[in-house]
Amino acid sequence: MNSLPYIRAEDVAGLLDWSTITGALEAGHRRPRADLGDLLLQRGEDSILNRAAWIDGLGIALKSMTIFPGNPRRQPPQPSIQGAMLLFDDHSGAPLALIDGALVTHWKTAGDSMLGARLLARPEARRLLIVGAGVVASSLIAAWRDTFPCIEQIRLWNRNRARAEALAAEQAALGVDVEVVDDLAAAAAEAELISCATMATEPLLRGEWIAPGTHVDLIGAFRPDMREADDALLQKAELFVDSRETTLEDIGELKIPLASGAISEADVRGDFYDLCNAALGVDLGAQPDSLPGRSSEDAITVFKNGGGAHLDLMTANMIYAAWSR
Repeated sequence: MNSLPYIRAEDVAGLLDWSTITGALEAGHRRPRADLGDLLLQRGEDSILNRAAWIDGLGIALKSMTIFPGNPRRQPPQPSIQGAMLLFDDHSGAPLALIDGALVTHWKTAGDSMLGARLLARPEARRLLIVGAGVVASSLIAAWRDTFPCIEQIRLWNRNRARAEALAAEQAALGVDVEVVDDLAAAAAEAELISCATMATEPLLRGEWIAPGTHVDLIGAFRPDMREADDALLQKAELFVDSRETTLEDIGELKIPLASGAISEADVRGDFYDLCNAALGVDLGAQPDSLPGRSSEDAITVFKNGGGAHLDLMTANMIYAAWSR
């Protein structure tokens, strides 16, 4: 009996890119809707998140990730997010591979946001603000630059300026100019693209700061008590999610304002299943005015990246295919 392969980043180095991942995610959302199951356990600020998905014709996956925010402060420092993903064959149910969780998360998280931006952001946007300087931020810089080559300015804000400066220095060594800023309100007001990836439990971004035409990408919140945007931003924006099923009732970004009545489920204009299939237009018989994307150049779009297990499965299949080749 052959042993189950364990696929790490070095096993697929140079075989993947952001265009490939967004294409895989878009194609995956044109398949039947996924069956999903989530389990979240917590101990204080520490969490273990278990997510399972089954997409008919594509496969089955179970991803288990621990999130320990205090790990970077340990001696020696440890990653704050760790785990693995088990991929199964759709036809036989046989396990195919165990894939490093950080590898899946790296491509899936930023890829999720890039697909949202491709479908919703203005393609000529040139000024990017990244909020947060954690693990996700460095992959976001690469993903945004690859997906929107017209970006001319990248700014970075983080509660801890030293971490932002360290990330900016890493990017400078790669030839990428990233400006660290202290005034979040001013930077948000001037940005055309905002990508927020923090561990915030209270809103950081305020609606009064955001200019017409801006696309706001919210990544960080994954628990019922977490939020990055205030009610005013959600109310003034055209609101989209990657998956209604995994965001509306499970993540505080939407769960809290829905419970308070600040927004309603009807305010969520679409998820990836709506957007990716509406992009087919003629095939669905849809009229341009009825498509669920950005309504105008001046509209503010907010996209909540909830990162469901179906996205992990689509990403893992792409990784497994690259490794198999």
